[in-house]
Amino acid sequence: MRVLALDYGLARIGCAISDPTGTLATPIAAIEPPEVAEVARVAGEREAERIVVGLPVSLSGEDSGQTELTRTFASELGAAVSVPVETWDERFTTRMAAQTRRQTGAGSAEDSIAAAHLLESYLQAIARQEEAE
Repeated sequence: MRVLALDYGLARIGCAISDPTGTLATPIAAIEPPEVAEVARVAGEREAERIVVGLPVSLSGEDSGQTELTRTFASELGAAVSVPVETWDERFTTRMAAQTRRQTGAGSAEDSIAAAHLLESYLQAIARQEEAE
């Protein structure tokens, strides 16, 4: 299953896409400005079968100031596309993205690297769930 992951922000949306097997996560170009219609276009172009939006919660798991904005965006996106849209805990992905850029000199936008880390976490959880079943 090809999954599009999004690191939603007020200035831009970091994006990553999985391979068709749902194994590998690759950062792709960020979307600026963050518009639902553009995300829907990218999802269609990339043949995404599911969209995962990073949910920014605090370290304790409580909602943060950005949480409600992200939920609203995910809801609007869900109404605009024909594939499932869900949220996924994105704690630590921004920090991991900064570390990845420092260690590798990756050329992708930090927001898209964060989306790739989010997607890796999501894909691993799905794989564990499928193994358990």
